[in-house]
Amino acid sequence: MLATLLIAAPFTHAQTANRKLTTVDALRRFPGYYHLQIVLVRGEFVEGARPQLRADERTIDVMLADGVRTTGGPVEVRAQLIDIGRLEPGDPRLTGYSGGRDTERWPRPGEELLLSVTGVVSADPIPVVSTRALALEPWRYEGQTVTLVGQFRGRNLFGDLPGAPAKSKFDFVLRSGDGAVWITGLRPKGRGFDLNVDARVDTGRWLEVTGVVKRERSLVTLEAAKLATATARTEVVSEEPAVPPPPPSPIEVVFSSPTQDETDVSTGAVVRIQFSRGLNPASVAGGFSVSYVGGQPTPPIEFRTSYDFATRAVEMRFTQALSPFRMVRIETRTDLKGFDGASVTPWTLTFGAGS
Repeated sequence: MLATLLIAAPFTHAQTANRKLTTVDALRRFPGYYHLQIVLVRGEFVEGARPQLRADERTIDVMLADGVRTTGGPVEVRAQLIDIGRLEPGDPRLTGYSGGRDTERWPRPGEELLLSVTGVVSADPIPVVSTRALALEPWRYEGQTVTLVGQFRGRNLFGDLPGAPAKSKFDFVLRSGDGAVWITGLRPKGRGFDLNVDARVDTGRWLEVTGVVKRERSLVTLEAAKLATATARTEVVSEEPAVPPPPPSPIEVVFSSPTQDETDVSTGAVVRIQFSRGLNPASVAGGFSVSYVGGQPTPPIEFRTSYDFATRAVEMRFTQALSPFRMVRIETRTDLKGFDGASVTPWTLTFGAGS
């Protein structure tokens, strides 16, 4: 079917967005490339045991950020792709996601994917064909003859796309706005131009390409029949906000001396507490409370603390000997923080002083 459409309105190149326009199909085929990238994907939500996004008969699990809701009909989703197998168990980016995996085995890379969705809008039909349209909904144009105008990007010299069609040594990427597509079938050469697919110096040139839209191995290509130079165009593309780093995982106590419920501990003992990650030294002095358990009221137990960076351990020395035959409780306080600002999982140690 012939469907030759042109992008109108002349303009000059400006900055590009840091998000990647893609499809559910491409996300599933190239998870390593898209892992932790901000992506824009079109599809429809499917409600079930776990919400999913479906497009072109492919689905992917989604996790909605606070305040984000699913909606019926075609939608455009802004999200971060998470390849769960490339994270460590307990990664805070997975908080609130149960998934469908075997809880006894952590998934391998590429085995379980998740779209962490931060924005949803209704997807209006794209009025004219463009690299953006082909990137988001290539199935609508497959087999059609179209004309695109975009910037020559060489043999994917800027990593715009996750793979290569490997049709010939002259395959190159054409980018316009925030979409990109592979061009095959013709060498980037014609009247007044002869571009090198391996030279970044040539990537400032703009081309008009006419060809047939194809999809192979989840890559969208335009098999070119005609090439010509084109006037550079200004592209108004909004920059995506930076992805905030994941909150640091809580710090835990991994060892203590004395141990929990130990008895006959020396009244002059030095308590040693080791943590899973480094602490903020400034928070150590006010990070603990010490008291006796039960019995007659006694004055507060006074103590001094010191912190060893190398072993991530706090040593606690009491200014006076502990009362014999009393139970002592040591607790962490919310003031105790990690070097990266992480909180410390609440922890209590109870032991009995000897004679």
